[in-house]
Amino acid sequence: MQQITDLFKIQDLKRRVLFVIGALAVYRLGASIPIPGINTAALKALFAANQGSLLGFLDIFSGGALGKFSIFSMGVMPYINASIIMSLVQGAHIFPVLDRLQKEGETGRRKITQFTRIFTLFLAAFQSLGLTIALTKMSPAGGAPIAPNADLAFYFVTVLTLTTGTIFVMWLGEQITERGIGNGISLIIFAGIVDRLPSAVMSMIKLVQIEEISLLTGILIVAIVFLVVGLVIWIETAQRKIPIQYAQRQVGRKMYGGVSTFLPLKVDQSGVIAVIFAVSLLSVPYTITQFNPNSAWAQKVMAFMNHGNIAYQLMYVALIVFFCYFYNSVSINPKDLAENMKKWGGFVPGIRPGDPTAHYIEWVMNRITLGGALFVAMLAVLPDYMRARLNVPFYFGG
Repeated sequence: MQQITDLFKIQDLKRRVLFVIGALAVYRLGASIPIPGINTAALKALFAANQGSLLGFLDIFSGGALGKFSIFSMGVMPYINASIIMSLVQGAHIFPVLDRLQKEGETGRRKITQFTRIFTLFLAAFQSLGLTIALTKMSPAGGAPIAPNADLAFYFVTVLTLTTGTIFVMWLGEQITERGIGNGISLIIFAGIVDRLPSAVMSMIKLVQIEEISLLTGILIVAIVFLVVGLVIWIETAQRKIPIQYAQRQVGRKMYGGVSTFLPLKVDQSGVIAVIFAVSLLSVPYTITQFNPNSAWAQKVMAFMNHGNIAYQLMYVALIVFFCYFYNSVSINPKDLAENMKKWGGFVPGIRPGDPTAHYIEWVMNRITLGGALFVAMLAVLPDYMRARLNVPFYFGG
């Protein structure tokens, strides 16, 4: 407790922490303001009946905003989708202008960020329209329609509000990153998930009390949660240390180098980013189906994207593994590391400087990333396994 008090004595850190708290409070407030013209009772019944579906899963990542059809229902998903597409385009070297901007340093990165924001705007409008059409055509079993008066004005206001909300959340995340602590987008998603945690715990206690699930099952769920938290901490701190030796160099009359150090490579470099990317990508075909949800092809796509479908689970796992490797390839460049080591007289014992060192670092990264990627994928599908095997009647995710 004393350490926390001491931290707040540092004015800059105190200001950053308070800014993060204030920004997240604004986000949670916006996530509670519903779109005008929505039957909230029918909407609540619909999401209660679809907790284990992709719709319920997307609601978790929106921090419950989607379940309330609030002004922040889209959350940061369009921004993440736009970032994924831009990263893939840059990696594939499709547009020479992007390759040129990448080489321009900070100025080029700012321009690429501007392109990503513009792309987010169009993507948010497209996904907002798909979501609005989907929810206006849905209704709980035997219930009233979610949007009783879905006319052209309703569609225009709703799409405009959702798109504006997405742009504001994107801006808020960037402000948290710049003026607060940590990654703003990740903190926004984290805040939404944590906000649902107390209600999930109370729901489980109530289900044990009414004997819908046994006390033993409840204890087992709690034990699994603590075990998973422990494993996450262990994996997040795990790293492979590549030894590096620096040769002695004489500059003038002084000797430099001759020291040993190491290059730390995290086992799980991407963290939750890979899961967010996978969920965002899977939300795109779901959004497209909502433009004509009653068609045969849309029904097939929605049936495939059921969380209980083994093929869907395998695709979900494959996407997570792919994005773990993709994130590593974007965030760490073995060739640059090897060149910098060679420039300063560093080398890996037993490995020649230059390209052989780059190949060795890449080989080590590929090996440790596989273990981290499979662990993250296991965590992602664990809630579905708990629902199926332990008969947990709510989605326990996050």
